[in-house]
Amino acid sequence: MPPKTRELAYAAVFTALIAASTVLTRFLPAAVVPYSLQPLLVFLAGGVLGRRMGPLSVMAYILLGLIGIPVFASPPYGGPAYFLAPTFGFLLGFVPTAWAVGFCLERWGNTLTAHVLSIISGIAVLYLIGLPYLYVILKFYLGQAVDVGYVIKIGFLPFIGLDLVKASVAAFISYHVRKNLNLNQV
Repeated sequence: MPPKTRELAYAAVFTALIAASTVLTRFLPAAVVPYSLQPLLVFLAGGVLGRRMGPLSVMAYILLGLIGIPVFASPPYGGPAYFLAPTFGFLLGFVPTAWAVGFCLERWGNTLTAHVLSIISGIAVLYLIGLPYLYVILKFYLGQAVDVGYVIKIGFLPFIGLDLVKASVAAFISYHVRKNLNLNQV
């Protein structure tokens, strides 16, 4: 079944929000893995738009960056060379993260507990894709002497606490949006 115009409009709004959120991170100190609001918006995309349109909005964001529009959080900000950026794995992980959140909500229903658990599952998906990619790029492409512990130290430990806060906020917002707009069928 092709998406409805309303669904495409919602997906486009999330694509724009994710892209706009990266501008805020450019004012923070540089790090291998930058702090960003993108995970919050990806969790919301999956939670509000569901397993079909949530990932579509995230894929549109990634494609915008890969064609050269400067929407990514760290240099080079866009273009196909970003495939070799250590953090690109987290961007790739955003797509299945949004899908996992939407999929879990389809199975578990529109309760606050279901939203919290679905977003926590999304966090797991995000790190299961992002951390190995970070390791591979740092070790094999950039030739750095890194081990799994170092990757966890720079890519997981500084972020998991804040990601859990983002998950709580996203769960609260997506639950109420779905409840108030009757988006259970999306």
